[in-house]
Amino acid sequence: MNELLKKLQDIEQRIGCLIQIKNTEDWGNISVFKKDCEDLKARRYEVDKQEFIEKLDKLEGSIRFLEERCEESLTAMERVNIVRNPLRFSFKDILENVYEDYTELGGQGEFNIDPAMVVAKANVVRRIKKKPYTASVMVIGQEVGHGEEFRNGGSCKPWGNEKALRYMKVAETEGIPIHFYIFTPGSYPVEEYPGAAQQIARNLYAMTKLRVPMISVISEGGSGGAEAIGLSDFRLMFSHGYYSVISPEGAAAIEGRVREGHKVPPELIETCANRLHITAQDNLKLGTIDRIIQEPPLGAKIDDFTFFARVRSEIIRATDEVVLKTKSVRGFRAYEVKKKKAEHPEEAPQIDIPWDLNASETKKLLNLRSKKYREMGKNGFGGEAMPAENIFKALQATVEKLYYTFRYDVLKGQQKQVKKVIKEVSGEGSVLVKRLTAPFVSAYNVILRKEKKKGNKTTSPPAQPAINSVTVGQDPLELTDTYTSPLANEDRTVSCPNAEKYGCEDLWVPDLYGEFCGVCQKCGHHFPLEHQWYLKNIFDPDSIRAFNSDFYSMNPLQYEGLDARLQMARSKTGLGCANLTFHARVMDVQLVVSMLIADFRNGTVGTAEGEKFVQACELAKRKKRPLLAYVHTTGGIRIQEGTLGVTQMPKCTMAVREYIDAGGLYIVVYDNNSYAGPVASFLGCSPYQFAIRSCNIGFAGPRVIRETTGIDIPPDYHKSRSALRRGHIQGVWDRRDFRRNLYKALQTMGSPSLYYR
Repeated sequence: MNELLKKLQDIEQRIGCLIQIKNTEDWGNISVFKKDCEDLKARRYEVDKQEFIEKLDKLEGSIRFLEERCEESLTAMERVNIVRNPLRFSFKDILENVYEDYTELGGQGEFNIDPAMVVAKANVVRRIKKKPYTASVMVIGQEVGHGEEFRNGGSCKPWGNEKALRYMKVAETEGIPIHFYIFTPGSYPVEEYPGAAQQIARNLYAMTKLRVPMISVISEGGSGGAEAIGLSDFRLMFSHGYYSVISPEGAAAIEGRVREGHKVPPELIETCANRLHITAQDNLKLGTIDRIIQEPPLGAKIDDFTFFARVRSEIIRATDEVVLKTKSVRGFRAYEVKKKKAEHPEEAPQIDIPWDLNASETKKLLNLRSKKYREMGKNGFGGEAMPAENIFKALQATVEKLYYTFRYDVLKGQQKQVKKVIKEVSGEGSVLVKRLTAPFVSAYNVILRKEKKKGNKTTSPPAQPAINSVTVGQDPLELTDTYTSPLANEDRTVSCPNAEKYGCEDLWVPDLYGEFCGVCQKCGHHFPLEHQWYLKNIFDPDSIRAFNSDFYSMNPLQYEGLDARLQMARSKTGLGCANLTFHARVMDVQLVVSMLIADFRNGTVGTAEGEKFVQACELAKRKKRPLLAYVHTTGGIRIQEGTLGVTQMPKCTMAVREYIDAGGLYIVVYDNNSYAGPVASFLGCSPYQFAIRSCNIGFAGPRVIRETTGIDIPPDYHKSRSALRRGHIQGVWDRRDFRRNLYKALQTMGSPSLYYR
């Protein structure tokens, strides 16, 4: 009887799963079957055993039929519900069933540094011709737990991501592969050091050039939290998982303009889940993942041991494929790995492929990783050059690279070397001469002192120059004052938001947006200004030359309503996307600038913006010029582009890393509101970050923080001064001193071998 009751309990769990997936009891007579189970359980001692078995078999057959129907017509939101099912396997289940043995690092259970992030040193053993082969790997993943509240549902705090980064570097030192498992709805949005956004940016920056193979597997991939351990050489995804720029509920709240505290309509959530293209099949078509790991119907559970064997096979095969691509001799082994994949998908490859890499193989691994992310999202925007123009551009880039390499690396390098030798020799010579002449100098000084004592004459002090003898010209670092904001045309007054606190007087608009540059003269509060003000006042007159202006944002997911919004933004700004890239000068120092503009879709980043930023990095690297990222405003990643937008985070960070490694100077200046994905990647990874006073910087806005953490944040939580106090930025600039401070940064930061030094 115990076995029959256990079977009944299993059927009840399956019914519960169906209700959770469908989010209703009104589908397919589930409510009737649920009541039948309850009745059978209540009458278990009254019903004859044979009758009990027959009723169980009938119930089991009905539920199996419903499960098959459900699997055939799964919607995107239903897959999200599958991932959130408490009976679904977790990262710890993978550790225990895929790897032979493991040691958890950074603490265990609730005594962990951050229980939502688990790191383990593990072993994988393969038997090839009855001989065991053991390989060590570093395994890192988010742990949702099974009802363990201290796991925080896999939502990692900044120090959890910092722990992951620390052990990534340990794996790099030991030369072992890293396996990442992504089980997170998103990162925990707090700004306390090391900061949610800034730590994700540090992780991405380091992962771009980690010198070991990296494999990532996605079950629940929520935006920046997934990217914190998501950049890898090979990306797998479970067939019933989801990978998204934002949760369907979050997207619905934004799209429906749902006020805080109000319920989001379920129909809108379902619609947004479909529009975002979050399923494994969607992401495979978009090219944001490399392969899908098949799960059993309605997703794998804790005790699906056949599934764990498949995961083990796939993770080994993926690591083998990454390693084989770095080998100069690999043909037959690569063929064997692919053949076994086709014939026996649940068996690990039966050939020994050592996972350690030598120097040349490591270099190839990094090149392949760079190319992989460089190609992501290339079909998501418009305006690329025609094939003939591509050839011309490639030729031009090659010529420029040769010219600037010869000019600054060869000629200037030789010149510096000669100067260094001369300085060394002259330094040695001066010391030698000093030592030889020291006795004669001492004797001469003694004689001179005696002569001075004999003389009684006094010398008159030197004549002082007239105070006004030199005419002082205009300070070239003052604002160029060639542009006045159109906001200054209104004849009215405005009140400073700090008037109650500091007693600020009302400001006359023509003065505020004219002479005062949008700054309150009493408290220093900065009112927002349009991006044209910065173009005209910060850079040398007539020095701005835009490039890649033909790039424009498109609607790669055919997201309903986005085409009209993009057209409206183009008409409003005259720009093709939110990223304006151009050449400019500050005191004749040439630099490359990438500017995210508020008026175009709130400065959100999609594939067009990401591609323009990457090309700006490549141009700055080629011409050996500083790179300035000025963030007029950014609302984060453009959610309507789904994971194509999310992958701009690692893609752009890769470009930044390669530019900085080549000796470039990368400066970021935040203004107005700067949030989410860009700050958590290619902006937040800069070693030199500054902010205009009164701007807001952070990972998530106050509403998201309240809804996620239940905490009401103070009014100045995201202010630039708070970011400075936490160490996220290196300084706060007054808008009126932007040009002066930028020039100072160009002269004092970065490598001493910059072209203009």
